[in-house]
Amino acid sequence: MRDTRIPLRTGAVPALLLAAAAVAAATAAATAAPAAGGTAPAAAGPDFQYVGQDDRVHGLTAPKGCVAAEGGGSRPVTNHTRGTATFYREPGCAGAPVERLGPGTVTPVRPYFASVRFSVTR
Repeated sequence: MRDTRIPLRTGAVPALLLAAAAVAAATAAATAAPAAGGTAPAAAGPDFQYVGQDDRVHGLTAPKGCVAAEGGGSRPVTNHTRGTATFYREPGCAGAPVERLGPGTVTPVRPYFASVRFSVTR
């Protein structure tokens, strides 16, 4: 009888799958139907999330101004802040912007970013 088992590899792929699941869960929570009483449920997790080049999920709650992207961002980004997130390749939000994401946007930012400036909202 032949052995048909497939060997499983560990490493970055399982971490990426977990990160993608976290982003999907955050998106689902943010787009859920309003609760009874007409108000939307509070989103679970941080207002801004991204998967870094270090394969870890990083999150910020109520970010303001220019923020360093710990782990070097490059993969899925979730912007559930009330303002626009502008991404830069250089630390300190220096140089030309790589990407701008409006509120409620979920997308990869390529090739990478080192800092993010959040617009001021009221």
